[in-house]
Amino acid sequence: MSPQAQGHLAMLVFSALVAGSFSLGSLVANEIAPEALTAARFLIASVVIGTTALITTGLPCSAAQAPWRYLVLGGLFATYFVLMFHGLKTAPPVSAAAVFTLTPVMSAVAGWVLLRQITTPRMALALTVGAVGALWVIFRADWQAFTAFQIGGGEIIYFWGCIAHAIYTPMVRKLNRGEPAVVFSFGTMVAGCVLLTLYGWSDIRATDWINLPLIVWVGLLYLSIFATAVSFVLVQFATLRLPSAKVMAYTYLTPSWVILWEIGLGQQPPPLLVVVGAILTVVALVLLLKTEEQRRTTTPMPE
Repeated sequence: MSPQAQGHLAMLVFSALVAGSFSLGSLVANEIAPEALTAARFLIASVVIGTTALITTGLPCSAAQAPWRYLVLGGLFATYFVLMFHGLKTAPPVSAAAVFTLTPVMSAVAGWVLLRQITTPRMALALTVGAVGALWVIFRADWQAFTAFQIGGGEIIYFWGCIAHAIYTPMVRKLNRGEPAVVFSFGTMVAGCVLLTLYGWSDIRATDWINLPLIVWVGLLYLSIFATAVSFVLVQFATLRLPSAKVMAYTYLTPSWVILWEIGLGQQPPPLLVVVGAILTVVALVLLLKTEEQRRTTTPMPE
């Protein structure tokens, strides 16, 4: 399997894991402060990723060079998660999901600014098709629901978080100095945990950790291990093999995965028309999977 194919497979798994975090995350959002939840999430993920790194690649001393890199990346990722939970306090899930679909386009812009990654016509078409398909799924093929979309304070808060996420993706490639994905992820996660602990110390102390409902611990473990530790490594792994726009384009699959999660949890399946949107997101990914020969011959950037 080529490095590019490995990157695409990693992001396919990533999109499925992130979708699960929406279902479980909504169950715990009002039970614990976002700063405390995210700090605990990063702490558990740091232990998981650090242990994995020790068992596999080890933690070379060279990875500790220029530690400011991890603070930048950890700060960006922590910002996204904290603002996401703050935004979801007031933003309806449909509106927040619509804002999330803007991330790939913003990532393409950030990729050009930071790395001069060019979004080719085929990639632009794929991003457009994916956005239409994702919105179709999010609004369940209901035009009235789409026209009723309103921008509120929660959506604006979450939008800023999505900007941090979009910048994070090309920044990984810019700041990585050859460290394996798991090692680089560990440094980033630890830095994010430290920053969150300092920033949210009052919320962490105020949380009654012992008496938290069981669902909070279940959600926290899933968010920490699968939606943070595993997905974190997957994103860094893919980012070192694919352009930023292609990495973030997989977020378009999230609404479709959420539908499968809901069906698996016993919820009613969506109307048949919604499947059309899911098909469009798949079409977008097929366009992204095609290698652009002209681009490949003019730059070493994988397509």
